Amino acid sequence: MIEAVDLRKEYADVVAVEGSTFSVEPGEIFGLVGPNGAGKTTTLKMLAGLIEPTAGRATVAGYDSQDREMRRRLGFLPEDSPLYADMTATSYLRFFADLYDVPRDVADERIDRTLDRLDLDARDRPLGNVSKGMKRKVAIARSLVNDPDVLVYDEPASGLDPLTTNAIVEFVEELSARRTVLFSAHDLHQVERLCDRVAIMLDGRIVAQGTIEEIRADHGTVEYRVDTSVQVDGAERVDGTDASGERYRTTVEDMAAVEDVRTAAQEAGGELLDVRTREPSLEDVFLAVAEGSNA
Repeated sequence: MIEAVDLRKEYADVVAVEGSTFSVEPGEIFGLVGPNGAGKTTTLKMLAGLIEPTAGRATVAGYDSQDREMRRRLGFLPEDSPLYADMTATSYLRFFADLYDVPRDVADERIDRTLDRLDLDARDRPLGNVSKGMKRKVAIARSLVNDPDVLVYDEPASGLDPLTTNAIVEFVEELSARRTVLFSAHDLHQVERLCDRVAIMLDGRIVAQGTIEEIRADHGTVEYRVDTSVQVDGAERVDGTDASGERYRTTVEDMAAVEDVRTAAQEAGGELLDVRTREPSLEDVFLAVAEGSNA
């Protein structure tokens, strides 16, 4: 449903995006992550047809990203989405439905259903007098008035309180049941929770992509937390040890090292109490990729 091939965008002598290639399959949630200035927003705007690539090719729902017809198949949510302050949520969404030639009865049913799901009751209050979270919900509803096949969201839950963030994340997850979703986010926990696949951008380039598991395998390190009843080399006492006895923890990177800890504990008159595996989070992987790229 989305394909980017060797996308490049230059602004004078600045290269914002260079050689980006990725695809998003139908029904997939795809995350684009990276620090500020990595090229994420520029990439999404090229896909949405808002800016023209300097080079390369982008298609959405089978249309070239610069084809006006593509926009009828797309729901786009920019990171900053000012609304018309004097309009109510209902009048604002009806206005955009009219731009897409959606019949009024269809539009009203679609608007009510979406706002109900987003728990937005203040539908007749001017948008200039509602909270940031409510404005974001209205902007999301706007992206759906044309019943698009593809959604491109730039930081959909940025700067919102935890409850509103969770509500929007859950809603985005539901949308993927019959739509293709591409979104960017700084909150890597959201990305790890939602995404089927991820691309990491640094300095305008995609430096890693794949499923979370694939990226972990390529760039992450599994840790083993080994608890023993006696202190061995490199171990630290575990706080909150109960009356059953002392507990010390050693963190190692492979099973051979786990066996070394077991042997050391036995030689010191103790025993191995527990072994737990900790897989790297997406944040761990992102930091490892970023550090490797800057080395």
